Amino acid sequence: MKQGNSVITLVMILLAAALTAYLGFYAWNTFNVSYTTTVAYAYTNNDSVEADGLLVRQEQVLPSHSGIVDLARSEGEKVAAGKTVALVYRDGAAQSAQNQQEELTRDIEVLEYAIQSGGDVSSTARLDENILQSLVSLRSATALDNYSHLEDQVIQLKSAVLKRDLTYGTGITSSDLTTHLQALKLQLSALKQQSGSATTRIVAPVSGVFSAQTDGCEDMTPQQLLTMDHRQLSELIASASPTPQSGGSGKLITSDRWYLAVPLSPETGLRFEHLSSILVRFTGDFTQDVTMKVDRVVSDETGAAAILSSDEYLSSTTLLRRQTVELIFDSSYGIRVPKACLRMESEEVTDPDSSQTETVNHLGVYAIVNGRAVFKEAEVISEGADFYVLRSVTTGKNALRAGDELVLRGTGIFNGKLMEY
Repeated sequence: MKQGNSVITLVMILLAAALTAYLGFYAWNTFNVSYTTTVAYAYTNNDSVEADGLLVRQEQVLPSHSGIVDLARSEGEKVAAGKTVALVYRDGAAQSAQNQQEELTRDIEVLEYAIQSGGDVSSTARLDENILQSLVSLRSATALDNYSHLEDQVIQLKSAVLKRDLTYGTGITSSDLTTHLQALKLQLSALKQQSGSATTRIVAPVSGVFSAQTDGCEDMTPQQLLTMDHRQLSELIASASPTPQSGGSGKLITSDRWYLAVPLSPETGLRFEHLSSILVRFTGDFTQDVTMKVDRVVSDETGAAAILSSDEYLSSTTLLRRQTVELIFDSSYGIRVPKACLRMESEEVTDPDSSQTETVNHLGVYAIVNGRAVFKEAEVISEGADFYVLRSVTTGKNALRAGDELVLRGTGIFNGKLMEY
């Protein structure tokens, strides 16, 4: 026992000594390095202001019905006039009957195709191709996280597989298919008579983009915005209380353009005087930069009211109402570096004509290239609290680029110096 304890004690002493030596070497190496570095990276600096705005569209609320509402359209889907938007069932039994009708309709379609196709090789090849195409379409939609038509794609694939099975399965004759088809048609007819009054179809009165959510602000119109000043617009936004309504059938957006009304300070309003468009950055679920047309800007001593519009992304903005946006007037692109990286280097230059020598100053940073310090000349295009945004003034191998390892702090550094750790 004593010998075992001695071995363990010795191992612990050796481990402690090794750890102490490692930490000591690391500390010595840290304090003896004559410089520290950082990495430059690309940076976009926006000249912008933040504002709260209100999205307004030409909207028409669909009538509400009591019962179980089953929407037939997805959010942001375009709907033609007269097409079904939703089905309203009187009760659960009516909904179940409608589901049975849809299943029978699909089965009838399958059987009619099977009877018409026959069993020739060309039909076999065509069905195989349809199954393969359905699989590819479903796989592509899943990979892109696009589930707007997932139900239809699954039904299409199932139908294709069932058609092939019914058409070329063993023991199934053309007479059997015809008899079964007639029975399904009679069953479908009986269901329609029983549930005809228990199901109501909501159709689109006009063409438009469907949205399942109403928020109580659908009465606001773009025409109203175009007559408002800063005070009226601010009061409208303050009083607007978008609240999702339950039990409705949704709404249709009937205009091709959507509008953003933004109250601004007097100083910001002046910046809109000569603008025909501006880049607007949205936040939240809709993270998109949209170039919007400046339709109207009216200013007074209290502030300004800007009305912007766009005909893009209409289907993606159906759920937006009150939004905090960033109005971007200008953007500068450069390389962001800490302020400690920037250096001023002087160079004696002799004029060949007059033989006079003058001192020329160059602004730039030192980068580590192949173990040596290389001075890369640059100019400041913008400034932050603790950083500069630079633009290289040279091209070629000595140009300042994102990803360069820059000297943050160090002494005695000059162009071409061998930098040792």
